[in-house]
Amino acid sequence: MRKIITLVLITPFFANTQVKSTNSMSNQPVANKIPKNLILHNHTRVDDYYWMNDRDSQSVLDHLALENENSKKYFSSFEGLQKNLLDEFNSRINPNDVSSPFKMNNKTYQIRNEAEKDYVLVYQLDGTKEHLFLDENVRAKGKPFYELAEWAPSPNNELLAISEDFIGRRKYTITIRENKSNKFLKDQIKDTDGSIVWANDNKTLFYVKKDTQTLREFQIFRHVLGTDSKNDVLVYQEDDEKFAVSITKSITDKYIFIYSHSSTTSEMRFIDSDIPSSAPIVFLSRDKGHLYEVDHHENGFYILSNKDAENKQLLFSQSPPESISNCKVVVAHSSETLIESFLPLKDFLITEIRINGLRKINILNLKSNKTETISFDEETYFTGLSLNDNYEASNLFFSYNSMTTPSSVYNYNLINNTRELWFRKELLDKSFNSDNYESQRIWAIANDGSKIPISLVYKKGTDLSKAPCLLYGYGSYGYTLPDVFSATRLSLLDRGFVYAVAHIRGSKYMGEQWYENGKFLKKKNTFTDFINAAEFLGMKGYCDKNKIYAQGGSAGGLLMGAVTNMAPYLWKGVIAQVPFVDVVTTMLDETIPLTVGEYEEWGNPNDEEYYYYMLNYSPYDNVKTMDYPSLYITTGYHDSQVQYWEPMKWVAKIREMRTNDNPLLFDCNMEAGHGGGSGRTQERKETAKEYSFILHLEGIEK
Repeated sequence: MRKIITLVLITPFFANTQVKSTNSMSNQPVANKIPKNLILHNHTRVDDYYWMNDRDSQSVLDHLALENENSKKYFSSFEGLQKNLLDEFNSRINPNDVSSPFKMNNKTYQIRNEAEKDYVLVYQLDGTKEHLFLDENVRAKGKPFYELAEWAPSPNNELLAISEDFIGRRKYTITIRENKSNKFLKDQIKDTDGSIVWANDNKTLFYVKKDTQTLREFQIFRHVLGTDSKNDVLVYQEDDEKFAVSITKSITDKYIFIYSHSSTTSEMRFIDSDIPSSAPIVFLSRDKGHLYEVDHHENGFYILSNKDAENKQLLFSQSPPESISNCKVVVAHSSETLIESFLPLKDFLITEIRINGLRKINILNLKSNKTETISFDEETYFTGLSLNDNYEASNLFFSYNSMTTPSSVYNYNLINNTRELWFRKELLDKSFNSDNYESQRIWAIANDGSKIPISLVYKKGTDLSKAPCLLYGYGSYGYTLPDVFSATRLSLLDRGFVYAVAHIRGSKYMGEQWYENGKFLKKKNTFTDFINAAEFLGMKGYCDKNKIYAQGGSAGGLLMGAVTNMAPYLWKGVIAQVPFVDVVTTMLDETIPLTVGEYEEWGNPNDEEYYYYMLNYSPYDNVKTMDYPSLYITTGYHDSQVQYWEPMKWVAKIREMRTNDNPLLFDCNMEAGHGGGSGRTQERKETAKEYSFILHLEGIEK
């Protein structure tokens, strides 16, 4: 039987925010304390700031206004630095920046920016001719927030379905445009997850609905153009709250795939794209701990599976198998090689693999059975498949960049095994030269002896032993941070900073086991790895040990909160973006979006063992009476992933308990969600603010 948390309110609810001087940073917001007992497993926690989760209440809005005003006042003292940074960003990044051309549905497109416009424009290219296909600026006009989640042309390219969010809550509305007339149909589908898959009849599309309260993706619907979405057919509903659903289409366009998936288990159903009204058929029934993905080939199905294969193996079956054991092994499991993804083409089978942390692309010729590998010379880099949706293609598009090299897209001839540059991102600043910067990979030693990879970049000639360092981390959900180029980051490197990424446990940088050793009851490895990485950088002279800054967002914000409590002496400053810091209380509240599905990442605190383990690292629950480093904390009021009140409470508690007067700044964007403000101007302003925070602490004002 599920154990239930008991909430006992001690003080009558009213919350007046005060502003008082507690240290040299005068007039800091000090939140009213209203103790509330949270009782579970015969253990009582007292939460003085639980009242902050009363969304839209006047007391919450008043306190956020004071926090924002406090932050604004602090940053106003060095507005010139922020302006200089923005000017530098704009001098490097072409205001008319363009993406690589890409092919989709037998048409060629290019995404472009234009000066003075915040949102992108999509152009369709036809030889020497081109026309504006979609303008986000028109769609965003008059809206404080805008996000285009997906745009999907119909199979015959006569219609375009788009999904958009105008609030930041990641609840998307789907509309359909007739491309020839450029007019939108009356069809409108609200509260979706943004996914769109067309059937082959050009009039039926499939989409995903979210639970209105938890925002869990749990229903697949079918919509026929010209009908009221209220009458759409429910195709599949996932009732297990640990699972979410998603949809995709096979590379052959033959099938629509419906996935049910948790962090540890998956199950796929398929529908014939030519018969969209047919009932979905289970491909392989769910088996706890079995994660699999499928794509179709004219000869059968390729299956990427972790069954008895921790780093996954690639299998083949001519028809949906009764058991995974009935499938033929195409690429065997290896303890040294993680298979991250695959792409079946008519004559070639492509796999993205990771060996010793570095990504490679393998190409198996299905006729000759020979394998070629696309490899690179740099010590650390990122590569990945670009959009390749032509099943019969004899060429492959892939991207490549590193911490010193801007992004490039290559066109690889699968028959001749040759590559040519298809597109290269160029900086507006022609004085930029990759050779002026140095990137390398080093290995720190963890508490248990494991080797922690760290990628770093700096300007040549920098005296590393005296250099400040910004160390970035994430370490959750198996997500591996890519080592990529950043035009804005040059502003730090040119001012003598070292920038480093710690590839800590909780990611899959070193394979599946690297992830498994950074979740559940091993989660604290993520935090100690990050601390060990920082200690190593300082001890080995890759930076000044007294000038280390840390940054992370979302689950990386949890990382920031944990390492700030565990090793406050290490950090001169910390930037925590939309941080997940009130771990135990959030994971006990199943009404909060995404909570139940997260049990397979963090554990369920209704289980006593997990409760005490999570309580031991939860940043909010472990704020101490001690000196804290300088902190800059951001959130979005409409954030659906990490609710605004988590960082709000955390800031209030630190401000109450800390014993020093370092800057403690909290920004809540009242018009944004989990990804921050929308539009490139707002994005660059946020980056400039973050950089100015640490540069100001270094005494760098220009």
